[in-house]
Order: sequence, then C-alpha cells, then structure tokens
Amino acid sequence: MYVSRRDFLKQAGATALAATTFTDLFAGPSKKLFFDISLAEWSLHKALFAKKLTNMEFPELAKKEFGISIVEYVNQFFKDKAEDKTYLNELIKRQKDNGVSAHLIMIDGEGGLGELDDAVRNKAVENHYRWVEAAKYLGCKTIRVNAFGKGSNEEVAKAAVQGLGKLGEFASKTGINVIVENHGGSSSNGQWLSGVMKQVNLKNVGTLPDFGNFCITRKDGGCAESYDRYQGTKELMPFAKGVSAKTYDFDEKGNCIETDYTKILKIVKDAGFKGIAGIEYEGSKLSEYDGIKATKALLERVGPTV
Repeated sequence: MYVSRRDFLKQAGATALAATTFTDLFAGPSKKLFFDISLAEWSLHKALFAKKLTNMEFPELAKKEFGISIVEYVNQFFKDKAEDKTYLNELIKRQKDNGVSAHLIMIDGEGGLGELDDAVRNKAVENHYRWVEAAKYLGCKTIRVNAFGKGSNEEVAKAAVQGLGKLGEFASKTGINVIVENHGGSSSNGQWLSGVMKQVNLKNVGTLPDFGNFCITRKDGGCAESYDRYQGTKELMPFAKGVSAKTYDFDEKGNCIETDYTKILKIVKDAGFKGIAGIEYEGSKLSEYDGIKATKALLERVGPTV
C-alpha cells in the first residue's frame, strides 16, 4: 500500500523528535545499508508486561507499525510455549501472513552457563535444549544465552567454556547458533568474553555485541564499573552473529546521546559484518513506539555514511 510522505510524517510525528528524525529520511535517495534491521521484542517489554501486547501479536506489529521484517523474540513472553506446537504453528502463520522472518530468541531465566557447580551448570544447559528446538521450528538461526556464574572471572570463564561448549555441540546438530550478549558481570568485559569465545572455538558459538550494555557492576541503581563500549564492541565483533543496536536517549538532531553511532557502526563495518542489527530501545523519555522509530531512523541515516 502506498503511503504518501505527508501521511507517513503524520503517523510518525507523535513527538517533535520523531518528526524531525523521520524528515531526515526524505532528504535524498536512500543508500543501501551494510546490515539488515530487526526488532528486538524487548523494545516493547513495557507494553508486553502490561498485557497491552502479546508475543503472538509481535510479528504483525513489527511489520505494520515499524516496517521491520525481521524479529527477535524474548522467551519470557512465551515462557511455557517452547514445546507447544499448536502455539508455535500459529506464531509461524503470523510470521508468514506478514512477511516476517525470525532471527533469534533471547533466552533468560534458564540458568547460567558459567555456573561453577557441574550439576547446576548442566541443568542450565539442558534447560536450553527446548529453546534450541523451538528456535529451529520457528525458522530462527540463533538463540542468545547468558554466560553468568558465581565465582572469580577465571573460574566463571572456565565453567562458561564447558557450558557453552556442551550447548553449542547440541545446537550444531540442528544448525542453530548459540550467542552470548555482554549482559552484565564478567560478560560485559569484552576481553573476558572474547577470551571465552576463543577457548570454546566452535563455529556456531559466538557473540551478540550490545552497544549499550557494558556495565560490569551496578550500585545504588547506577553503574559502578563499566567497560569501554567501543573497545568492547571491537573485541567482540570477530565472533558476532548479530549486533544489538541499544538506545536510551536522543538529542534534538536524532542522535543517540550515550553512544556515537557513527563511531560504533564503523567498528562493526570494519569487522566485515554484514548481518543483522537488532533495534533494542530501552529509554523512558520517548514512548516505546517512538523510541523504536527514532532508532530505526538513526540506523538508516548513519549506516550508509560510515
């Protein structure tokens, strides 16, 4: 369906920022991006937790509201459906009906793959098996997991190599990738996580660099210790099977305040990456919808220039 420039701007202009950002998209002929854009379901977590949106409705919303044809699910929003073929078949139908494909499932709440206790770690590994199979069934390429554990950096690294190795070997039988996001603790240390990847040394085990998630320790609601996001992204890119385009706040020109997207996308491009960048808006000043639109506009504006 054709949408005129006037109607498009009217729909996107819920805020002055959104209107300004989207106007920039019409400044001239569009240039091809070196990556594809997906939408991470976590960008809509407030609406999902408030029951204003369901996981089943996510694919249609991604396409019709945001013009995005690739989605990244979060297992929290269909926690008990991993083995429910009736549910999964309906979700596949929603994808097909809207011309949407699934890239990955983000897995939380199934245990840390870097736990030191063998029994606890192995249980966590086994908890992920059904999600590997669900990902395959939905047409995903990947699951995102957590490599956390309680212990020293060295101890957790050793355990994570074992946990990721075991899960990676299982997932390889189905053609599914297992990727670790810098998601707090040791994993937000780029040197630590890249070192774990080198030791695991499996083709289907890699990383999901998150541009805004390099806080190693938190205190009193803030970040007490952080890792340089540009250095960390550079260290994780050799193993990346996707990137997470995290945003919180934007300035009046539509630029991300906390991350220089020109600088970080150049790091991504220089690594030879040509995969999928998932929009993950977590700010509070814009609505979830406007934050997603602003992030998409930022990627489309900056991506061709790096």
